[in-house]
Amino acid sequence: MIYAYMRQAPQSQLLSEQQKSILSFALTQMIQIDKEVIEYSAKHRPVEEREEFESFVQSLKENDRIIVATLSSLSNLADEGVKIITCFLSRGVDLFVASSEVYINRLTPIGEILPMLNDLREAQKARSRHIGRPKGSKSYSKFDASYTQIADMLKSGQSVSAIARALQISRTSLKDYIDSRGIKEILNGSFVSMDKAQASKQTHDKLIICPFENTNHITRG
Repeated sequence: MIYAYMRQAPQSQLLSEQQKSILSFALTQMIQIDKEVIEYSAKHRPVEEREEFESFVQSLKENDRIIVATLSSLSNLADEGVKIITCFLSRGVDLFVASSEVYINRLTPIGEILPMLNDLREAQKARSRHIGRPKGSKSYSKFDASYTQIADMLKSGQSVSAIARALQISRTSLKDYIDSRGIKEILNGSFVSMDKAQASKQTHDKLIICPFENTNHITRG
């Protein structure tokens, strides 16, 4: 089953815009959408409290696929984005992100996902600045071009000092960049990147926990 998933929530992209983005993507990729699912919410709630979304996730089956316009259609928070992607992967569900033309499954390199999670995090910080203090914006860094490489090296267990030496850059500057982009925070989330062997072995493991699995569920028809 292929789902087009859209969410109406404050500060989120309009449903009409989400639909247009998804349909355009599906058309160019020659994907036939089986069902549209729309989540309505008058305010932002933690993912664990979004009953419509929980019901949808619980209904998913292995090999289902979901298309969203942007990652923020699932959540405006980076840590929740990590949980939701992880949840989909643990259930054998693949995800298409139309705006960035990214296809996420168990074999997708984490380097392709991190930039989208970082965009969520930066948007979250921008909203906080707008509410709590004068509005600002993320400044460009010369390290942005090496973002994926830095993230991959951190993920492999290399220290900041070792990465700085390998890239021939200042350790202090690199540490400031990693902190400002929240790379370690994203990597320390629940997302698990699996190679082919791991994917085959861990399909039904409980190593990856969905946001709802520690709560009491009511079966919905």
